[in-house]
Amino acid sequence: MVVAGPVANLLLAIFLYWFLFVNGVNEMRPMLGAPPSGTAAALAGIEDGDEVRRVSATPVTTLQEFRWQLMKRIADHQPVQLEVVNQRGEIHFRTIATESLDADALDADFVRMLGLSAFQPKFRPIIGAVATGSVAEAAGLVSGDLVKAVDGKPIGTWMQLADAIRASPEKPIVLALVRGDMVRELRVVPKAATESGKTIGRIGIGVQDDPEIRARMMVEVRLGPLDALLRAADQTWDTSVFSLRMIGRMLVGEQSWKNISGPVTIADYAGQSARLGIGHFLKFLALISISLGVLNLLPIPILDGGHLLYYFFEVIKGGPLSERAMEVGQQIGIGLLALLMALAFFNDINRLISG
Repeated sequence: MVVAGPVANLLLAIFLYWFLFVNGVNEMRPMLGAPPSGTAAALAGIEDGDEVRRVSATPVTTLQEFRWQLMKRIADHQPVQLEVVNQRGEIHFRTIATESLDADALDADFVRMLGLSAFQPKFRPIIGAVATGSVAEAAGLVSGDLVKAVDGKPIGTWMQLADAIRASPEKPIVLALVRGDMVRELRVVPKAATESGKTIGRIGIGVQDDPEIRARMMVEVRLGPLDALLRAADQTWDTSVFSLRMIGRMLVGEQSWKNISGPVTIADYAGQSARLGIGHFLKFLALISISLGVLNLLPIPILDGGHLLYYFFEVIKGGPLSERAMEVGQQIGIGLLALLMALAFFNDINRLISG
């Protein structure tokens, strides 16, 4: 059966999503941070701590669902209508204009381009974990240390501490901290690291967990077997249709070909998702499986969709195609796939160079 391969890919995606929904996945709530002034989100009236309930009448419960619904509307060049509830419990409706985004937006950080970001809770600057062999361990920092100042400047939140460290790659800083009943100072030289094309400082520490903040920021998505199956099938169908629409828009020039990724980007994302946990990695595998299924159904000779195209022409003609026609079709298919692979590699290399 010609479509057995693509169908197997789509069924695998459904199974992976079903498995995750049945076992439960912990996700961040769709809470937004304060947008920079002048951005589309700021002009729409988004406030720090707003939690998104709906995107254009579609309910969302996690930050990932919010990003997905946002991406679909940006691809359609539609304004984004949000129903949000602020930290005072008030419900508001906000409309975010997307006209400023160009065809390359989906290949970039389109969320940040609109001025949107995840809400940053105000954790106290208490060190939770110290990485083995890190700069912090060598300097004598230990779990439970409360950092009160950096280079004499008082700090009150973990974000202020993180910003001070990130801004000082290979530059010594002095941390004033409280350990038990003692106040002491430690000199630390953050190690230089590259993030999004910028050089930042890192010392190898993590914030101390706060159960109350975690409960406020996180939500568990867990469904019964039947509901999970319906949700998994719907998500697989939605992703497949969106992929086909994006391919069609790239063909007519409405979307950038920069959105095509190759093996380098896929390997990078696989590594990132694996570091985030098994749930994120399985979601990534489901997405790759859907992409392969959709790709194989394209009407390109040598792919499964190409064979379906041959069958269609045979029905129209009332008989099998000639060997010459089949040969030309194979050559065209190989050429198109080679062009697609070259474009994917070019985009991968361009992303690596540009950061």
